[in-house]
Amino acid sequence: MPTAKVFQSGNRQAARLPRAFRFSTDEVAIFRRGDEVVLRERHPSLDDLLDPLPPWPDDITPTAIPDLPVHEREGL
Repeated sequence: MPTAKVFQSGNRQAARLPRAFRFSTDEVAIFRRGDEVVLRERHPSLDDLLDPLPPWPDDITPTAIPDLPVHEREGL
């Protein structure tokens, strides 16, 4: 099993990953799974996708949308 060296970088702990485990991105997601620490490429979140959009106008409210009539359907 490959291993990585762990070292201190200021107040942070870091690990030097072997070449075979390099990431193609400059940011990774990190989380714990039991006694493991998992690193994986960070995928865009919904907030990342919505942040560039302009804010919703104040006049868009549920009351601005009219109720549609109920359509009667035949039974199955």
